[in-house]
Amino acid sequence: MHSVLTAVGVDSNADAIWVAVGLLGQLLFTARFLVQWVASEKAGRSVVPVAFWYVSIAGSVVVLAYGLHKLDPAIILGQLPGTVI
Repeated sequence: MHSVLTAVGVDSNADAIWVAVGLLGQLLFTARFLVQWVASEKAGRSVVPVAFWYVSIAGSVVVLAYGLHKLDPAIILGQLPGTVI
């Protein structure tokens, strides 16, 4: 297990926490689709509930924080416009 974590850049407890933060952000961002799906099923039509936007913003901000911590330009440039908009 240790070699797998090292292979993905987890060399310390702090690294592991940041990877968990990044994964949490991705899960939040993905959860927005579940929020929309459940709301649409309840409404019987396609809707975009307010919760969709809150979950989107939360996920985007958390992934952006991870990208900034890692100084990863792909993540930063991918998340920054959506977070600002």
